Amino acid sequence: MTLFPRDTTRRDDELVTGSDAATRALSVTVVENEFVEGVYEKLASVYDLTFGPALQAGRIRAIQRMAINPGDTILEVGVGTGSNLSLYPRHGQVVGIDLSSSMLEKARERVVRERMSHVRLVQMDAADLKFADRRFDIVYAPYLISVVPDPVRVAREMRRVCRPGGRIVFLNHFLSAGPVMSRAERMLSPLTIHIGFRSDLDLPAFLAQAELKPTSIEKVNIPRIWSLVTCVEEH
Repeated sequence: MTLFPRDTTRRDDELVTGSDAATRALSVTVVENEFVEGVYEKLASVYDLTFGPALQAGRIRAIQRMAINPGDTILEVGVGTGSNLSLYPRHGQVVGIDLSSSMLEKARERVVRERMSHVRLVQMDAADLKFADRRFDIVYAPYLISVVPDPVRVAREMRRVCRPGGRIVFLNHFLSAGPVMSRAERMLSPLTIHIGFRSDLDLPAFLAQAELKPTSIEKVNIPRIWSLVTCVEEH
């Protein structure tokens, strides 16, 4: 028996079906902003060494999938230490936000060191974005949505600041479809939150409650237990 699926993509209807998706619980684990901020304050000094290389393939794939055009405006929600920043083409304008001051300090050092004049960093709560409606062409949350206290509220804020026809992108681990793995992930979720993510965030429930329809869902990284989810803002 294999522990991880071999396919790299999954059909949208396989992920968003289920009559109870709009009402069922997203996760067994409840967190608050203060807890999340504390976790990432502790992780800031070691994040690039631990989660950097292991998750970099997904970051690269996400930027490739965005197909950023000259003049595009990109909001990265949960910029962390700035692991993605060097991957963006310099013909786009990037705004990165994060709640953790320690993470942002690392990101600012990276911006200065690599002379990224196309990048601006701001400390901000992902659930309360201080931007005008329809401000960005692409709104991207890498490895974030499973750790915020209210994933649906964050997704709705991401939708609000995305222009009609723009793309909303999530790169994240979500609850496995298989009964054995999903049971284990639910059991482990209260522990994995201490290293920065819930292991049991339910993707169909999340998409249904955020009123998002994916245009593509692709498995990334090795093992392929992370998903790259792209949606187009319709309103």
